[in-house]
Amino acid sequence: MREYDGASARDGWFCRVSEQAVYRRAIEYRPGKQTENRPLMRFASDPSPGSKTPTEPSADGWSKQPFRVADLRAIAASQAPHAESPGDRGQDAKAPAPISQPRVIGALLLFDLVSFAASGFLSYFSVVGREEVDWRFLSLGAFAVSVLGVYVLKARWSYTIRALGNFPRQFFSLAVALILSLAAWDASCMLAGASDPQLTTLRLWTLHWFAWGLWIGAAGHALFALAAERWTRQGRLARRTVMVGGGAQAVETIHRLEKSGHGALQILGLFDDRNRSRLPADLGGYQLLGAFADLEAFCREQKVDLLIVALPLSAEDRILYILDKLWVLPVDVRISALGSKLTLRDRAYNYIGDVPFLPIFDKPMSDWAIAQKSLFDRVLALILIVLLSPVLALVALGVKLSSSGPILFVQQRYGFNNEQFGALKFRSMHVGRCDANASQLVTRDDPRVTKFGAFIRRTSLDELPQLFNVLKGDLSLVGPRPHALKAKAAGMIYEKAVEGYFARHKVKPGITGWAQINGWRGETDTAEKIEQRVAHDLYYIDNWSPWLDIKILAKTPIAVLFPKNAY
Repeated sequence: MREYDGASARDGWFCRVSEQAVYRRAIEYRPGKQTENRPLMRFASDPSPGSKTPTEPSADGWSKQPFRVADLRAIAASQAPHAESPGDRGQDAKAPAPISQPRVIGALLLFDLVSFAASGFLSYFSVVGREEVDWRFLSLGAFAVSVLGVYVLKARWSYTIRALGNFPRQFFSLAVALILSLAAWDASCMLAGASDPQLTTLRLWTLHWFAWGLWIGAAGHALFALAAERWTRQGRLARRTVMVGGGAQAVETIHRLEKSGHGALQILGLFDDRNRSRLPADLGGYQLLGAFADLEAFCREQKVDLLIVALPLSAEDRILYILDKLWVLPVDVRISALGSKLTLRDRAYNYIGDVPFLPIFDKPMSDWAIAQKSLFDRVLALILIVLLSPVLALVALGVKLSSSGPILFVQQRYGFNNEQFGALKFRSMHVGRCDANASQLVTRDDPRVTKFGAFIRRTSLDELPQLFNVLKGDLSLVGPRPHALKAKAAGMIYEKAVEGYFARHKVKPGITGWAQINGWRGETDTAEKIEQRVAHDLYYIDNWSPWLDIKILAKTPIAVLFPKNAY
């Protein structure tokens, strides 16, 4: 039995089969090669043009009104029971603000790295003093043990919210991580041919390091465990959840979750296309928030973590229609298996309490992956800013001397989950001719671009200030490139030119990406160019790993030195 904790669950048989059966890409991914102009995504169950969709607006007009989150209060006032209920409490304006689980995991990851390294330095000084320090030996050992120790903890599933609240398990995992990482460091030193005095020092250092590391680590993890227990009790670490379907199965799922879910979820409400009069009188005490067509807007604006489809598996058309709307979102999607006649192996299900769920879609990255990538981005961005500070100064001087006006240009772009942010760039156009919305893309010999601006655009030096966006958290070093709000391909805004375009926003955008190192950058004068960019972005999202990021970073200088299609 596997319990759902928000981590990726792609090892389930049903998960893999479902993703292949539910959607398929219509653009075949071929790095660097052209494909015919076709929509990026198409469902097997999509209706033909002119046919009736499974959720055509009903007589009561549910789907005719555009959804606005600001309308939730009015909906609640007209539909919710007057008595206090779980749903009412979930919408309480005075409720404590939710805490991001990836941030909690990131804080713990950073603490472990620092505590392992700090205990290494303290134990070394306690053994040899401060006069005979071998800084190279000390630094290499602290780095190796810190990194190895963290990955041992990760392998033991210590970086999950459920594990964080279990201090005895955390203490044992810390001891195992220190033993294995220190043993690996000692073995590597002996294999490298360390001298007898070094081996004597190494043995003493190892014993002291284990004691210091276990003491500091245990104290920190105890504080994290207490904080996690308190936040869980307050509901601040609960997964923000919506139910799709308002029938008997949804109500039964809610009741079972309330009995056995142990506060793992914060249910915000339900969505259903049917008239309220056709639904059960009691929706588990929760609110009917809207119709299926409203789901995407609600999930984005309310930062929903989990979406539970509580519809009979026999309602295939309705389920596929919902999944068509939701595959572009960075949310976990599960189908409630309560009452299902479909019998699979137990490992195919995720469990919340004692409620079985079939995994359909997962967030592209787990909490651990998000925390790891964020920490890597910020540390490397800070190092690059320091190393490239002379280059930054020279480019800034060149911009100032080549044309009048500000040095920096701020352009609004799409970020994670379609959220907008101000991307920093060195100004490359004449003042008054800058295009903040990129409604007219830059072309070869564009008269709006200054001579120095053409140089920094061709070499991508104009993008260097975005390292500060990385420090701020708006950008990652590697990811799909953020596009301007009105950018066009063949005269069409990107989201109109490519079906499923917003799926590239399921992860944080980056300064460089898989599409860029494969030559898909610069002007998008045809729909095929933006289709290929999106296809490469989705390939990156589906195949992300730290090693893929490192590969892209290593190839980026070559792409910059030998640019293609960059004006």
